[in-house]
Amino acid sequence: MSKESTKKTAPTIIITGTPGVGKSTHAQLLAQESPAPLKHINVGDLVKEKNLYESYDEEWQSYEVDEDKLLDELEPIAAAGGVILDWHTCEIFPERWADLVVVLRCNHTKLWERLESRGYPLKKIQENNEAEIMEVVLEEARSSYAQEIVVELQSEGTEDLEANVARIVEWVKAWQRDQASANDSG
Repeated sequence: MSKESTKKTAPTIIITGTPGVGKSTHAQLLAQESPAPLKHINVGDLVKEKNLYESYDEEWQSYEVDEDKLLDELEPIAAAGGVILDWHTCEIFPERWADLVVVLRCNHTKLWERLESRGYPLKKIQENNEAEIMEVVLEEARSSYAQEIVVELQSEGTEDLEANVARIVEWVKAWQRDQASANDSG
């Protein structure tokens, strides 16, 4: 374990998944229930608020993110810990930031309904649904981070939400114990 990670008082958790799987809802509830103080950052909102984009794509109704600006903005926050990064992609975040990467998954029929209720254009719903079926975000996480920190969780309803957050809270408690023992022995 690096010295950098032992200085953190709270972990950096990435919650990722296809749009509509429940990332923000999970992150908000986790921020409330975590035994360690965690700040929820909706990366998509941050991109808009801080103008961390190059342009807006009308057809896809999404921003072309300036990854360098985004990473510069997040570096001090993520490196310090105590943050939940909530975004539909994770591979741009440096491996050193992540203590846990949670990939939320959802049945594609349920996902279609969620995206439709958001008013997404059909083309965007189709692309996101295909990405979910093909496990694009899960594969991205698995290829970007150590296997032991990537966790795949189902997110199809309130029961899943509550169980997932409880599971992550237990992980945070274990992380805190590990940090305390590492600091005691260091």
